[in-house]
Amino acid sequence: MRLDDERQSDNVEDRRSTGGGFGFPGGGGRVRLGRSRGGMGIGGIILLLAISYFLGFNPLDMITGGGRSLAPGGQRDVSTRQIPGQGGGASDAGKVFVSKVLHTTERTWAKVFQEQLHRSYIPPKLVLFSGYVRSACGMAQAAMGPFYCPGDRKVYIDLSFYNDMKRKLGAPGDFAQAYVIAHEVGHHVQNLIGIADKVAAARRRMSKAEANALSVRMELQADCFAGIWGHDNRNLLDRGDLEEALNAAAAIGDDRLQRRSQGYVVPESFTHGTSAQRVKWFRIGFETGNMKACNTFTSRRP
Repeated sequence: MRLDDERQSDNVEDRRSTGGGFGFPGGGGRVRLGRSRGGMGIGGIILLLAISYFLGFNPLDMITGGGRSLAPGGQRDVSTRQIPGQGGGASDAGKVFVSKVLHTTERTWAKVFQEQLHRSYIPPKLVLFSGYVRSACGMAQAAMGPFYCPGDRKVYIDLSFYNDMKRKLGAPGDFAQAYVIAHEVGHHVQNLIGIADKVAAARRRMSKAEANALSVRMELQADCFAGIWGHDNRNLLDRGDLEEALNAAAAIGDDRLQRRSQGYVVPESFTHGTSAQRVKWFRIGFETGNMKACNTFTSRRP
């Protein structure tokens, strides 16, 4: 992914020097991240679900703003290949990278909101933290992965998650890392246009299985919105980025992750969608660039 000529966003809040406010050291590195050819390759919607299967909690609580109080957790090391170096500061490559990616989402959604919704876009803040962090949605550990909190309109990420992407999920590479942010910004878009509130209210009136099915549609729409971001930034992609993104999206579908973690799948417990669904909706957004095409809630078969 070619980000050398991109400017940095002004909407990054770095809490790593205090571990999200509780005394953990931070990390960082170099901005031009080379593409790794090992494993599954770049891309996909690598968010809360992946780690949750190994740790036994439901990441949807954070996405829907329900909040979750977690005990403090230890910090994990950051991959020196993906984000070399340690330490905070303006020259820290991890911060520069996510700041540049965030700027691309701001440019995309300002354009899309104006052209398709005839309204102004209000960008989210992106919070960098280490170990664990306090948000308007409650306490969160780094092990939960990146998340969006609608209560304060902020995206939260511990950069050590990028190490998990490479080692645990087989999804290394700079476009995969950028896509993490784009997906969470997709949840911010849902919040701005009122979808998040409607889904949260509907889920409270449903059975667990019905609520899970609705959550799948919400996640798939965020996948599609991330695809819109990809569509608008095609000029930044290196050759092979799209294919690697689709491969990584498939790698973190509910069905594949459940089979990997427990040896079988439980469809009624899905909260993010199957591998095929995630690939489908990212591709729809990427190919059309149109928000109307991302209406997963009225689709007969998401």
